[in-house]
Amino acid sequence: MAKDFYRNLVKEALEAEGWTITHDPYPMDKWDPEWEIDLGAERVIGAEKNTRQIAVEVKSFLGLSPAHQFHKSLGQYLNYLLALEHVDKERVLYLAVPSSVWNAEFQKRGILLSIERYGIKLIIYDKNSKDIIKWIH
Repeated sequence: MAKDFYRNLVKEALEAEGWTITHDPYPMDKWDPEWEIDLGAERVIGAEKNTRQIAVEVKSFLGLSPAHQFHKSLGQYLNYLLALEHVDKERVLYLAVPSSVWNAEFQKRGILLSIERYGIKLIIYDKNSKDIIKWIH
């Protein structure tokens, strides 16, 4: 499967925040051998020594139509969410989007309502500073 343009940037930003990349990509072969999420990661939680596991689908939104790309990303996110519920219930799915897209496109009513309705978890990253700006749970 083609890797997203900013996948390595998000991978490095996660590592800088203390996440260990466990899968690159995260295979969904127990569900469908053609499906894979861009990254799988885990992080030890404080004194509890428990781990928090996430899967991250990275999006660049570099195409001509942000609305079309959002529709495609939403469908992909929902499909991956369904698959994870069956094969890895502990892993939390996030959609990673650039801060420029978050600030411009993701503030539109339709997108905000979709995020709320479907409970989309987001990682907002800055492609210039190469940092994670915000986590939206």
